Amino acid sequence: MKRKTITTNDGSSSIFVPELNENYHSVHGAIQESRHVFIKKGLDTKLALQPIRILEIGFGTGLNALLTLQKCTQDKIFVKYVGIEKYPITLQEVGTLNHGKLLKMEQELLKLHAYDWGKTHLFNSFCSVKKLKHDFLKEELPGCFDLVYFDAFAPNKQKDMWSKKVFNKVHQSMSSGGLLVTYCCQGQVKRTLQDVGFIVEKTDGPPGKREMLTAVKK
Repeated sequence: MKRKTITTNDGSSSIFVPELNENYHSVHGAIQESRHVFIKKGLDTKLALQPIRILEIGFGTGLNALLTLQKCTQDKIFVKYVGIEKYPITLQEVGTLNHGKLLKMEQELLKLHAYDWGKTHLFNSFCSVKKLKHDFLKEELPGCFDLVYFDAFAPNKQKDMWSKKVFNKVHQSMSSGGLLVTYCCQGQVKRTLQDVGFIVEKTDGPPGKREMLTAVKK
């Protein structure tokens, strides 16, 4: 799958996939989208937990993980992070991204992408990271997650990842009261999440997008 690096409106990088005509992040701003959807609406609501067990579906550029690890390190919050990605980007592609430079975490971003797949690594004394290079539906999920970053490509680009089968597996892997956050706000996605047992709410979206979804396991 061919990919190329682009610059979004907040000055941060993203990756564009011509075959899908799809970007990894919002063209309105990669970093500001990730901060709003996954940190503000997700991580910030779970800071009372120690440790916070996080699952990311769609590890991609590692931006969501990097922002999470940055905040948890600064605030001394323990986190166990698991990221799943079927089509990892290369270290050469990582070198074209400016996330590390903008966040003053260049070495940390490279370290994150250099980690062996399938193994748990200590990022520092507060954070552990495990990356899984698999098809999500074929992966046996480790642990009981408090927070899920659902960051697959849009439903019209990657329909199978927004199915009832996928969300049911996510629901089963979460702790009671666990939270799922996603940039998506399509009506069908909302109904599918409700069908598998989530309490779903629309909330304000990141710049350039009016709304997004949050979903809590009953």
